[in-house]
Amino acid sequence: MTPGRIVEIFVLRWNVEVTFEETRRHLGVETQRQWSDLAIARTTPALMGLFSLVCLMALRMLEDGSLPVRQSAWYKKQDATFSDVLAFVRRAIWAGEVFRQLQKRRRPVGIILS
Repeated sequence: MTPGRIVEIFVLRWNVEVTFEETRRHLGVETQRQWSDLAIARTTPALMGLFSLVCLMALRMLEDGSLPVRQSAWYKKQDATFSDVLAFVRRAIWAGEVFRQLQKRRRPVGIILS
């Protein structure tokens, strides 16, 4: 492959790499303290599911607005990161907004465990 093609392929992985880094930093993936491989095999998918759930909750809540992107004096961001999404959902949960919005919009969902 040409060097340019190698860089193109690498860049395609960037969103996936960022997702794994954000789940490590904010949700503790790969830092679990279980003793068995089976416990770790159960916990990691649950944490990745939590990552998806937080993103979906934010998406639902943002139907009427935009996500606030946290800034600092030394680092200006153009796009939101998972830490921004997590902070947004966390504030909404603390304020009780998420569950009020979901009650107004949705019918109950049944979960089938097999």
